[in-house]
Amino acid sequence: MLDRRAQTLLKTLIERYVAEGQPIGSRTLSKYSGLELSPATIRNVMSDLEELGFIASPHTSAGRVPTPLGYRLFVDSLLTVRPLKASELSELRDAMQPDQPRRVISHASQLLSQLTAFAGVVVAPRPQQPRIRQIEFLGLADKRILLIIVTDKGDVQNRILFTQRNYTPSELVAAANYLNQNCLGLDFDQVRTRVVDELRQLRSDMGELMTAALEAGNQVIADNSTQYVISGERNLLDIEDLSSNMQRLRRLFDLFEQKTALVQLLELSGRAEGVQVFIGGESGIAPLDECSVVAAPYEVDGQIVGTIGVIGPTRMAYERVIPIVDITARLLSSALSAP
Repeated sequence: MLDRRAQTLLKTLIERYVAEGQPIGSRTLSKYSGLELSPATIRNVMSDLEELGFIASPHTSAGRVPTPLGYRLFVDSLLTVRPLKASELSELRDAMQPDQPRRVISHASQLLSQLTAFAGVVVAPRPQQPRIRQIEFLGLADKRILLIIVTDKGDVQNRILFTQRNYTPSELVAAANYLNQNCLGLDFDQVRTRVVDELRQLRSDMGELMTAALEAGNQVIADNSTQYVISGERNLLDIEDLSSNMQRLRRLFDLFEQKTALVQLLELSGRAEGVQVFIGGESGIAPLDECSVVAAPYEVDGQIVGTIGVIGPTRMAYERVIPIVDITARLLSSALSAP
């Protein structure tokens, strides 16, 4: 889409904007781009890039700043990755020694934060889902039912179900027998896959009860679900691009507390190979609209088990952050796979 001249000017503009944090004018581009172009020619190219949506003009300045689309083109096509310094690589290797998995994961999160000055996050390996040993229903008053789940690890989980009507003891026994016959030894993902079609064919009132039981089972999984370790959130308070809007920053920290949406985004990265970069609204998570997430999966014995990532402003040095995330993921994989 862009000729080499336009690509060079866009690359230079983004690199200078990341370094300086101020809108970039034609004089700066002339100085740093290495192109022998007149100021008028540079302004014409900038106008073309602005029309294409790669850069924008703040109202208060004659210079330009990159848009998320501009950052995306830069990351995909124009980026020159900067190798890590020997001291940084040595620091990563020293911290990623085989150890207790939780400690290595915590070290990885802290190092990502220290090396980038942003927030570092590691999604820990998902624990094995509990399998069902027994399910029982106990009728309570006011259309409430106590669901009792016994797992293969001997854990007993209780959940209150709120139903549309009261069920008789015989109906509760029949529902429990059905689930026990079909679910013994399975985890709840397997149960959902196996019985979802059968539930559609059951009478609606009994289907309601067992659907509620499966949803409650999902909560059991959630209680033992994926955890992540995050370090350096306070670094984001020092970044003017983010701290200038306290309401936005508050939503971002709420996201860190809630975890679910962020974990889903990071787990999405685990389904792809290599480093993934989500710029601004590409994440689909509103609090991250002014942020970028650089993430990569890590493995244990050849199987992807989690994701690591860095969260920072869209104005980040991608050429530096990407190799940090990539190498940390590789070293973490090696440490966790070590005999």
